[in-house]
Amino acid sequence: MPVSLFSVRPLPLLVAATLLTVMPAAHALSARDKAKVDAIEARMTAAEKRYSDALVLVTNADPKGTPEADAALEDMEDVLTACIAQKGCQVSGLLTTYKRLLKKQSDGTGEDVEEDVGPLEADPDHIAPLVANVPEAARAAALLNDHRHAFDDMVEYNPAIQAGIRRWLTDMRPSLLTSYENYMNVRAVMWPEWEKNALPEALLFGIMAKESNGRVHASSRVGAAGLMQFMPATGRRFGLGPDGTGFDTRFDPRSAAEASAAYMNERMRGLNKNIEYALAAYNGGEGRAARIYREAGGQSFWTDSAYNQFPGETKDYVPMVIAAAWIFLHPQQYGVEFPKINAQPATIRLAKSTTIYELTICLGSTGTRDGYMRALRNLNPRYEADGWIPAGTTINATTRIAGLYNRYCVSGPRADLARTLITADINAAIKRPSAAAFTGSVAVGDVQALQAAQAAPPVATPAPRPAPAPARRAARSYTVVRGDTLGSIANRFQCAVPALARANGLRAPAYALKPGQSLKMEGCRR
Repeated sequence: MPVSLFSVRPLPLLVAATLLTVMPAAHALSARDKAKVDAIEARMTAAEKRYSDALVLVTNADPKGTPEADAALEDMEDVLTACIAQKGCQVSGLLTTYKRLLKKQSDGTGEDVEEDVGPLEADPDHIAPLVANVPEAARAAALLNDHRHAFDDMVEYNPAIQAGIRRWLTDMRPSLLTSYENYMNVRAVMWPEWEKNALPEALLFGIMAKESNGRVHASSRVGAAGLMQFMPATGRRFGLGPDGTGFDTRFDPRSAAEASAAYMNERMRGLNKNIEYALAAYNGGEGRAARIYREAGGQSFWTDSAYNQFPGETKDYVPMVIAAAWIFLHPQQYGVEFPKINAQPATIRLAKSTTIYELTICLGSTGTRDGYMRALRNLNPRYEADGWIPAGTTINATTRIAGLYNRYCVSGPRADLARTLITADINAAIKRPSAAAFTGSVAVGDVQALQAAQAAPPVATPAPRPAPAPARRAARSYTVVRGDTLGSIANRFQCAVPALARANGLRAPAYALKPGQSLKMEGCRR
């Protein structure tokens, strides 16, 4: 999120610099003129403080921040004008303050400012201070300023890393940008856990980008799960796993961040703070990494005798994580413009029952490339995308999502359309003619015989016997077709999702189904 959301003031720096040529020369000042100069300088100091305070409001999404910052810059322009007209007032000093604040504002808006800059380094957009509840956010942001990345000195920048950067910037660029967008939506709950453990944020992003692309519900074929892809046994060591409600906390961003920070610190302590070996342990097993590190006598991960003992997956994993982290810190050097994400945390109290699918439809895609389903799922990992969430439930969101919800999802045409689409039943489109509607032809017999039969007296028929009691119907089954989810099947046959999942041995939160799979429809009313 940009530090500043307002536009650059209209006084160009070139014009301001031109004013210096008409600045009155400094002469011996009378007490009266000196008092006026002092008053002008005090006004500039007050305006600068007003501007800095406004930046804090903007960072915290306070609507008062933008007009307050604009007013502060107007005060500075008035001060500059007064200084030009005042004998003995040094415009150059005041102009330096004004230019510095304009530069700070431009860093947040992307506007060009005529100011000398050094080599391109970190993009400030993704290192703005976090929300108020993030510990020591200002200090953490300062650590990521240009030429001050501690991470750069913790890893070896070599051709393997460069090859990884090349992959992230070519065929994997969409994955990199998606990972960044997903990370920003959960940053407020993940980064504080790493910051408390004195671990680089870039490393957190690199691991998450490589492991899951920032998808909370990612699962691997070998059983790893969540943003940080914890295996069940490793997860249990760090307090992750089923919590007794059917939810696996490996899918919870805050819990996964806390556990991964603890794991990385544990590995770093045992490997002399070597990031490459710690990443190799994260991917390929801590026992192997520790053994190779000991046998190599603490030599670099890139030493052939050490490097060649790791499996191919780990040889790929380590440089790819570091490469993603490197781009995270140096996006401008590589022409990367990360998406601007409004991820200020917020909550929504649901006005009516809904599903994440329904919310995705009614929210639309304003301000984002792919809509808000992934953000909602990442922020609310306990809920299935097609599972109904009761009215009155409080869910996690961002300020942008909350605003769109109130505008489009509570009532109105888009809300109605979303409900229609989400409750549409494919089976309702299939036409099944009833027996009463059937019309066909019969063979024509002897007309005289038919007339005789019609004239004959009616034959007495015995009283009908009571119908036998219907046999108890065995539990039905249903064959899964492509596009089915457990939630859609439960809605169609009026079943409870948990009961249906238990009857068929399906585990939350994925409830994975395959086309052709037969389900026991126990407890269904239709």
